[in-house]
Amino acid sequence: MTTGARKLKERWERARERWWVRWGVDLLLFALLFAGVTAWQTRKLPGAGTPAPDFTLRTLSGETVRLEDLRGKSVALTFWAPWCTVCKAESSTLSTLRDTVGERAHVLTVAVAYDTVADVQRFVRERGADYPVLLGDDALQEAYRVDSFPTTIFLSPEGRVTHAAVGYTTRLGFLWRLWL
Repeated sequence: MTTGARKLKERWERARERWWVRWGVDLLLFALLFAGVTAWQTRKLPGAGTPAPDFTLRTLSGETVRLEDLRGKSVALTFWAPWCTVCKAESSTLSTLRDTVGERAHVLTVAVAYDTVADVQRFVRERGADYPVLLGDDALQEAYRVDSFPTTIFLSPEGRVTHAAVGYTTRLGFLWRLWL
């Protein structure tokens, strides 16, 4: 074997022994990319520590829900639209989340960007949504600066924004942000 071939073989073997370094670099780059995209998506939403914009909304069943009534527990407040396909996919995750957290936190959704209440009712019926659905409006959507669906705003028990997420969120992602 020539000296050049031997050196190449040795270099290859050393690189194979350090596969974890390559994986680590790849994971680090992925994490940085993920964090960058998340920061970009949430750049206009209310920042952590800011008081959540107040609201008084009606549910599909006609009950009134006020933000101040939710104090004392963490809140996951998801804004969605009946025509949003990602919102349809996330619907079952919200049901599972509500079952998981039980009475320890509030899991609420706000329907916005809909034409009629019948559209919202159809969505809830077709998706089997068993979580509270509040009927929002353009003013509330503007107050929370929501321009993508689904968008979830996480609130502290004191009513301050702790996190925001845009797009599909897994159950683990919801739990992590609720309890962080």
